[in-house]
Amino acid sequence: MTRLEGLPQHELTAQLLRITDELADKFHGVFSRETVEQFVEETYQLLNANSTVKTHLATLTARFAKQRLTDHGRAQGLTKVEVPQVLFICVHNVGRSQMASALLEHHAFGKVAVRSAGSQPSGSIPSAITEALAELNIPLTQAFPKPLTDEVVRAADVVVTMGCGDSCPVYLGKRYLDWEVADPVGAPLNRVREVRDDIDRRVRSLLSELLGD
Repeated sequence: MTRLEGLPQHELTAQLLRITDELADKFHGVFSRETVEQFVEETYQLLNANSTVKTHLATLTARFAKQRLTDHGRAQGLTKVEVPQVLFICVHNVGRSQMASALLEHHAFGKVAVRSAGSQPSGSIPSAITEALAELNIPLTQAFPKPLTDEVVRAADVVVTMGCGDSCPVYLGKRYLDWEVADPVGAPLNRVREVRDDIDRRVRSLLSELLGD
């Protein structure tokens, strides 16, 4: 492990080694330990560079590294693909893309894999967004802003951009959609509800297309 910033070195090394051990076991036969270690270390660096709160960085590193390895395996054809995957992208990954991801996951019941990312991830998810989704019994307790990485785009079948401009890489064979949706960050709850309902209609329509309903 190279030296990383954040926790005291001995604590950080122990935590990253534990994460590497767990993921190397999970992805045994798919990726080498060296590949897993590289993803874990890079993931920590990405999150540490963009995170304003460092308290749960090790936990978030484990979750995001697992997602990235899953997507890398999917993109490389190393793992079995059973459902279509949708990626939602906005600028900070604390508003529109998080709402869309949560709504699609809620409606899809596992029939679609869902990801979200930010072209410039930062901050935290506003309480009004969490509250608006909670009104539909959709918890957002484990969501956090994630940087846009190459493998998540490569693994997606549908890429939905939501106000992030041209920062998303384009690959052949994928469906790209651009949803013009108002930014709910900083808006009052009644306005956030309107944005939520707008995204919900779009999500339901996309889900119907993906499942052929």
